[in-house]
Amino acid sequence: MSSYDYDVIVLGSGPGGYVAAIRAAQLGLKTAIVERENLGGVCLNWGCIPKKVLLKNAEVLETIHAAADYGITFENLQVDFGSAVKRSLDVVNRQTKGVGFLMRKNKIDVIEGQGEFTDPHTIKVTPAEINPKAEARAVSGAHIIIATGARARDLPNVEADGERIMQYRHAIRLREKPQSLLVVGAGPIGMELGYFYRAYGAEVTVVEMLDQVLPLEDPECAAEVAKAFKKKGFTLHTGARTEDFEVGKAGVKVTLKHLKNDKTETIEVERVLIAIGVTPNTENIGIDKAGVQLDKGGAVVIDANMRTNTPHIYAIGDCTGKLALAHVASAQALVAAETIAGVETLPIPAERYQFMPRCTYCKPQVASFGMTEAQAKEAGYEVKVGKFPFMPNGKAQAINERDGFVKLVVDAQYGEILGAHLVGPEVTELLPELNLAQFMEITPAEIARNVHAHPTLSEVIMEAAHVVEGHAVHI
Repeated sequence: MSSYDYDVIVLGSGPGGYVAAIRAAQLGLKTAIVERENLGGVCLNWGCIPKKVLLKNAEVLETIHAAADYGITFENLQVDFGSAVKRSLDVVNRQTKGVGFLMRKNKIDVIEGQGEFTDPHTIKVTPAEINPKAEARAVSGAHIIIATGARARDLPNVEADGERIMQYRHAIRLREKPQSLLVVGAGPIGMELGYFYRAYGAEVTVVEMLDQVLPLEDPECAAEVAKAFKKKGFTLHTGARTEDFEVGKAGVKVTLKHLKNDKTETIEVERVLIAIGVTPNTENIGIDKAGVQLDKGGAVVIDANMRTNTPHIYAIGDCTGKLALAHVASAQALVAAETIAGVETLPIPAERYQFMPRCTYCKPQVASFGMTEAQAKEAGYEVKVGKFPFMPNGKAQAINERDGFVKLVVDAQYGEILGAHLVGPEVTELLPELNLAQFMEITPAEIARNVHAHPTLSEVIMEAAHVVEGHAVHI
C-alpha cells in the first residue's frame, strides 16, 4: 500500500493535464487533478474551442455576404455580434461539463484551488482568486505531473487593462464589436482573432515585427494569407514594431516604427490586442521546493518521456516550452502517464516536435509540419518540391474556395517527406494524411498511387505528390 494519498497528482487540467489524468486512471493508478480555475484549461475555456466557434460564425457571415454567388439575394441582413460570443460560451459550457463527466467516469478526484509544491511529493492547495471557497488542504503523490500551461506574454511597460489594451482572454469575450482594432503580432492568435473581428466589420490593422505575417510558416503560405487579408480590407504592417501607446477615453494612439527605414507613424484605434506569444506558468507553484530545473525562459526541462530532473516529477504541455499547442500537450500526456505506469509508450525526442502539426484557422487556413524548403536546404538536403494549387480542384470550385495550394518538401535521395505546407480550404483537416505519411515513412510515390476519392479537396495532396514524382496530371 502506497504511503502517499495518490499514485499520480496532475497539477492543471488543460488538454495535457486532464488527458494525463485519464490515461493514468485507465492504467490503474489512483489519480487526482488540481485545478485553480476551470476544467479544460485555457484551450477549452479561453482559447482553441471558443475561438473556433467565433471563427465559424465569421465564415458563415462571409458566405452570407457572398450569397449572390450562389444565386441567393435578400434584404435587411441583421448581424448580432453578442450572439456569436454567447454561442461560443454555450459550447465551452458543454465541453467543460464533458471533461467533468470524464473525471467522474474514470474516478479521478478533482481538487479545486491553487496548487503549490511544499516538497517534491506534496502539493498544498489553497483557495484561488476565481474559486475563493475552495478547501485548503495538502495532498501527496508518488508521482506528480506539472501541467500548468502558459499565459499571454505582455509587452514591456504596457498594461493590458482589458478595455483599451487587451490580451486574448479579453478579446474572446467582448460583447460589442470594436469599430477599429490594432493587433500586435501576426501569429495564429492575432491572425485568427483579427479575421473574426474583420468579418464583423471592424477596421483591423495588424503589426508584425518580422518580415511576414505568420512568421513561423513557409513564406509562400504567409504571402497567400497576406494577399487574402488585404482583399478583405486589412491593413498589414510587417517589419514594424509598436513604440508607444497613449490610452485615452475614446481609444488608443499607437506609434509604429518601420524597421526598414526608421520612419514612424501614429495610428488611432478603439482597441488594441496584444498577441505576441505565451510564457510558461511556472511561478508561484513551488518549483524550487520540488527541485525541478527550469530553462532560461522559465520552461520546465524534460526528457523524451516527460521526466524532469526530479525522477518522480514529470511536465507536459505549454509549461515545457516545446510547442504551445493543445494536441502536443495531449500527446505528451499519454507518454508521461504510460511511463509512470511502466507500460510501453512512444517517447517524443526533442527533434520530433518540428514534425508536430501546426494549424492556423483563419481564412484561408494554414496547416504545416516539418521544414520549409529553405530550412531543408540549409540542413544539407537535396530537395524536391511538389506544389499543386486548389484552383483546378473540382471540389474547391464547387464550394467556391479556390485559393491556396499544397506544397511538399521532400528529400530527393530517399523520398522522405521533410515538410508539408498547406494553405487554403479546410487544410487543417487535410494535414493528418501527410503527417501520418511522414511518421510512417510513406513516400510521395506511394501517396500519388493511393486512390483518393473524387471530388474531394484531398486530391490536391495526391496531385502534389504526383508533382514531386514528375508526372503531374491536372496541371
